[in-house]
Amino acid sequence: MSATKLDIKTITEFLAEQPDVDVSRAWERCWAIHAGIVERVKRRFAVEKHASTAGSEYYTSLDGGMEGSFNAWSGPRVEWLVHSWLGNRKASLLDMNATVFLSQQSRVPHLVVIFGTVPKLFFYADYTPRVDLRTDLGYVQKYYEPANADAIKLRGLPQFTWNWSHGTYLRGLMSPVATSIMGELTEDNIATCEQYLKGFVDRWFGWLDEADAAPLPVGERLAQQRYDHTVRELGYRTDPMNVLAQRFFGPEEFKKRLELRIGLAQMAETRGKVAAD
Repeated sequence: MSATKLDIKTITEFLAEQPDVDVSRAWERCWAIHAGIVERVKRRFAVEKHASTAGSEYYTSLDGGMEGSFNAWSGPRVEWLVHSWLGNRKASLLDMNATVFLSQQSRVPHLVVIFGTVPKLFFYADYTPRVDLRTDLGYVQKYYEPANADAIKLRGLPQFTWNWSHGTYLRGLMSPVATSIMGELTEDNIATCEQYLKGFVDRWFGWLDEADAAPLPVGERLAQQRYDHTVRELGYRTDPMNVLAQRFFGPEEFKKRLELRIGLAQMAETRGKVAAD
């Protein structure tokens, strides 16, 4: 076993130490939590499955060592709604995502929820900022101060260790209330994360209700879209978990799947178009 502390190990180190642990039960639990969030978004917003994702509902690497699913929807008020996973349910590793990149009718933060197994439990939840937080105190007070106490409380629980990402861009992208923790892969720990998400996601939907009454001026939406697209693309391109796909799919297939995750086709379709109310 490596002497490297758990909270600063790279994904490559976790791969090197990968024990053969069946994490199928954890996949079922976490995938269902994600599905509940995604379905709630779909009930609120009119979205359609994006054509670029056809055939990606389930896939495997050529050697069978990796499997996954990628589904994404898009609509007038949601640019890129993602429900995906990648890993090996019989051999420890999973990366599961539910992500909502909103259109530009508002500046409500985007929503990111990630579960993983290495085979320790990994949990990440954040409201991705849509402005430079260093220069917009009002945005911080509106969207991050209300979530601050809950985030600090979760981070302080003794059964979890804070996870320090090796991705410098991703650390810069994280908001002041981002949660990035690891713990034993137990039902109780998953349940604790699930309970945290109830308030976390409810709060986000409340902001959407408020934003409907005060939409972003049309003249500011194209600049917001450029910002949103840049953050979305860089976030996916610099994700340390990309090493999973690189290892098992090879450079050509990895490039194809990375561009699918980013949603480059959807970006091209909407770029330069003002989102309607």
